[in-house]
Amino acid sequence: MTLIIMKLCGILLYVSMMDRYHPDKNASNPEASELFKEVAYSYSILSDPEKRRQYDSAGFEALDADSMDMEIDLSNLGTVNTMFAALFSKLGVPIKTTISANVLEEALNGTVTVRPLPIGTSVSGKVEKQCAHFFGVTINEEQAESGIVIRVTSTAQSKFKLLYFEQDANGGYGLALQEDSEKTGKVTSAGMYFLHFQVYRMDSTMNALAMAKDPEGAFFKRLEGLQPCEVSELKPGTHIFAVYGDNFFKTASYTIEAVCAKSYEDTTQKLKDIEAQILRKRNELRQFEAEYRKALARYQEVTERYAKEKQSVDELLKQRDGIHSSFTIVKSTNVSGTASNLSNGSSSKVSGDESKGDSPGEDGGSDGKDKSAKKKWFNLNLKGSDKRLI
Repeated sequence: MTLIIMKLCGILLYVSMMDRYHPDKNASNPEASELFKEVAYSYSILSDPEKRRQYDSAGFEALDADSMDMEIDLSNLGTVNTMFAALFSKLGVPIKTTISANVLEEALNGTVTVRPLPIGTSVSGKVEKQCAHFFGVTINEEQAESGIVIRVTSTAQSKFKLLYFEQDANGGYGLALQEDSEKTGKVTSAGMYFLHFQVYRMDSTMNALAMAKDPEGAFFKRLEGLQPCEVSELKPGTHIFAVYGDNFFKTASYTIEAVCAKSYEDTTQKLKDIEAQILRKRNELRQFEAEYRKALARYQEVTERYAKEKQSVDELLKQRDGIHSSFTIVKSTNVSGTASNLSNGSSSKVSGDESKGDSPGEDGGSDGKDKSAKKKWFNLNLKGSDKRLI
């Protein structure tokens, strides 16, 4: 176990310093994707007692990476593991939490406190982490026929779950539906829509690890998390909902409201239409993905050929230049020497001329003429000077 903890701590330190390696920010960086995947994989082992036992007994070989679900019960984690989970979640590692067994047991025993939530009203509150506030929503036949919407929002961007319970024969409540909060703009929200037609929910954790493994295909997986809701209508009577605090350390602030869809007929139709468009778009993306990958493979093929062809052309031209330079009677090794000799001869000639000009015994030299001229000019000045003196 020491090895996996050391490995996890090392990766954690690196990721905390280099959070830019998240796949969403590095779609073209395979190293970032591999690092992200390794963090998620290591944490899933550390946070699960059964997987820890398997690792301790047989190492990584005993674990099936493709079948590992990132679902943990935060109420069973220690402080250190909870800190790891909070940091990984902040970095974008998909961590799906489960509901505390204590909350589910209390609901099954019917020992929870249920507060009324009339249709058309809202209630605000704060729920402790891994605890739940229960609400009873009573609807009549007209409201049930029109449709009911239960929504929870948090301006504090708290993490929470919206739960729906069905009453058991023994008087308790069994969990039937749950929705995890999602960040939408400046708030987190979750909702359940009982509108007499198939409504869909978005599971953001679905295929999250697969998206991390294949950043190029992440775009094509964005709509795969759209899943049909199991319940599409409510019958007249009292229905039990709960807000479950899913923060790692602090309480979750929330506002829950119950709405009758009769006053929102246009909005209801828009929801139906937009989800139908999303489903069609998902099918189009599935087909387009195959076309895209085929075109991408072809692009990579022609890009590689381009590089090879460029290298080949450069080499051919280089050989041609070499052949051209072979047409000469001057050996390439003597060319610099000849030039050096010519340069030295030229310098000697110039030096010789200069030495001749400096010889005092030569007649007709330029220096001799200059000296007589200077002497004549000197004498004329003196004579002129003498005359002025006389």
